[in-house]
Amino acid sequence: MSVFEILYQAFGGLGLFFYGMKTMSDSIQMVAGDLIKRIINSITSNRFLGVFVGLGITMIVQSSSITTVMVVGLVNAGLMKLTQAIAVIFGANIGTTITGWIISIKVGKYGLLFIAMGIIPMLFSKNSKLKSLGRVIFGIGMIFFGLDIMSNAFKPLRGMPEFTHIIAYFSGHNHAAYAANILIGCALTMIVQSSSAMLGITLTLATTGVLSFYSAASLILGENIGTTITALLAAVGGNVSAKRAAYAHALFNLLGVAIVFAIFPYFVQFVDRLVAGDPDFMNAAGEHPYVAIHLATCHTIFNVTATLAFLPFLNVLARLVTKLCPDRSTKEEHHLVFFGDPKEMIPATSLVLASKELAKFADITKRMFDELRIYIFAKDGMSTQRKAKIKDYEQISDNIQKEMTIFLSKVQEHEVSAEQAIEAQSYLKLADEIESVSDYLDLLCHLNERFRNEGELEGGSLKDFTELFNQVYDYFEITYKSIVGNGTLDHSVMERKSSSMKIFADEIRDNQLKRVSKGEVPPLLALIYSDMVVALRKVRSHTCDISELVSRMRKA
Repeated sequence: MSVFEILYQAFGGLGLFFYGMKTMSDSIQMVAGDLIKRIINSITSNRFLGVFVGLGITMIVQSSSITTVMVVGLVNAGLMKLTQAIAVIFGANIGTTITGWIISIKVGKYGLLFIAMGIIPMLFSKNSKLKSLGRVIFGIGMIFFGLDIMSNAFKPLRGMPEFTHIIAYFSGHNHAAYAANILIGCALTMIVQSSSAMLGITLTLATTGVLSFYSAASLILGENIGTTITALLAAVGGNVSAKRAAYAHALFNLLGVAIVFAIFPYFVQFVDRLVAGDPDFMNAAGEHPYVAIHLATCHTIFNVTATLAFLPFLNVLARLVTKLCPDRSTKEEHHLVFFGDPKEMIPATSLVLASKELAKFADITKRMFDELRIYIFAKDGMSTQRKAKIKDYEQISDNIQKEMTIFLSKVQEHEVSAEQAIEAQSYLKLADEIESVSDYLDLLCHLNERFRNEGELEGGSLKDFTELFNQVYDYFEITYKSIVGNGTLDHSVMERKSSSMKIFADEIRDNQLKRVSKGEVPPLLALIYSDMVVALRKVRSHTCDISELVSRMRKA
């Protein structure tokens, strides 16, 4: 077989392998979207639970890079603490070893059978879940078929003197050769941007006898370092917390590899004694049937041992990366920090991130409402500062609403389930409604300023307006607590309250008109007052719409 034939078969097999991994990962995410959401929402300060969260998500999506980028995104948005993120990253490292075990199963010849089994529900089933399950099976088939093609392509390399001379240089049983392999594994993983793909290639080369057990094991160590580059690149545009999470991942893997590198021959010998079969044994077909299991065991022991060793020192690692990446910024963010392109994220994660950010959006609007309440009714001599703060919050709200729209629109461009599409649309509507509330709060601030230039709220006007304001404020607070606390909301009760406030607002305007007719209130003040009441009614109306959306989503 010529070099050209070897290359096009190898790259063709790699392409099928990549496509299979992508298809399987995307399909599992669609099938297990709700499970992923529950796993993410279960993250607590318990470091052991964090490890299992990272393990679970990575096993589902079959990519530690996706998990670590997700973690960096959650930290960047302030939705996860650094220590929580590090624990999840530890778990992701263990989760990625599952790929090695899947690849080590000798079912390459059944790849086409899996493809056939998967294509049937993909083409003929009308059930979306069954279609996705078919895609999972199809993806697995493509993985095995791609590996089988690569295996057949790599076999002739053993008989090429030029190639064997190069491999011999890296096959020495000394630390110089091990270090060279680690660097190559790291560099290739950085280029390919997929440790799973590199692991597949490494196991295939070892199985065909192109790479020795020692060389392949040291390559895998390098791949563990190379996979951290994805998160480091993702953190470039993030805040200091995101950078710390990415640095923690890189530092953890570097230290783990450094320790194993120091005792590498003993580590490999230990695995060889632990696993049955001789990794150097070659069967009649010219393959090494036991080496893949040995390498998968190496990968697993390395990551599990490193996690168990570093877990007690999680806080120490967090303090170390905090010193390496100090926070020099004290400025309040004027926008929500969405992280990365949602089309490159797990859809379920994107929606969890959006829901958490919506809670922050509601919190900003609540703080704006608090400032407005003090600005209108308190006489503390800080009205100028409070007005500036309200304007600042309104600008933040505008930025957030734009970002939410862009982010959620991109989420819907991803291949998502019908339920996820509906959820994304609901979040879009929620963002619009919350932003509308902030717009009318800003209008109230402006109208109150005009009112102050002409006179003062007093007597019956003040009493009526205060009562309506407090009712609307309390009404918004109930809805706000439901958003940030994920509590239940009875929309029928909220609707009755909304109708009651609308009637009361009409009564207030009628009362004010009576005061104008009696000469108690100047017409201009009455007009501004009426506009203020209308603005409060609008806040009530949009809050009622928010209540309806939240109530509907809680029931879904």
